[in-house]
Amino acid sequence: MLDAAHVITIALSKGRIFDETLPLLEAAGIRPSENPEQSRKLIIGTSRTDVRLLIVRASDTPTYVQYGAAELGIAGKDVLLEHGGVGLYQPLDLKIAACRMAVAAPEGFDYANTVRKGGRLRVATKYMQTAREHFAAKGVHVDLIKLYGSMELAPLVGLADAIVDLVSTGSTLRANNLCVVEEIVPISARLIVNQAALKLKREEIQLILDAFSKAVGL
Repeated sequence: MLDAAHVITIALSKGRIFDETLPLLEAAGIRPSENPEQSRKLIIGTSRTDVRLLIVRASDTPTYVQYGAAELGIAGKDVLLEHGGVGLYQPLDLKIAACRMAVAAPEGFDYANTVRKGGRLRVATKYMQTAREHFAAKGVHVDLIKLYGSMELAPLVGLADAIVDLVSTGSTLRANNLCVVEEIVPISARLIVNQAALKLKREEIQLILDAFSKAVGL
């Protein structure tokens, strides 16, 4: 049994990120001993005695890595933009879980004209920091309303003029008579590393970085 000083912990979330990370883990010779969708365990062993997986909420991944509870993590750029990336090294775009951060509004809403005339917008989002910085850079006055889910509902019931959210296929927007009126930034999952761990466990971490880099074609 290896002690903690010789174990690498990788934090990641269930769902799409976990599923799309599996081939990259495999490339590094890391195979989870259990499927987190079927297990209640939050710490999962792997085929390598020196590597374990920490199953966390997506928005918490950077925090676990920042404070050293995990040496490595895999998080979407959307989460990292909100977190701010303090104490994290972000060496690799894994090119998985790709989508885009965008502004969406009801069909027929003249977003461009409203912005151009300096009108004040009410915008619903859970990405408060990203939205605030985006509209501030454009000089647009906004009232931000924080929501955690069903963002598309906000314009439909008059809570907001527009939303800032992740968009993949756009099918949910179309089903609710919304459309993308402005793209903010492309989003994908990134490999993140605790800066102190990179110094203390450089050799072990570098081997995983190299395997991931090769797997994504870099």
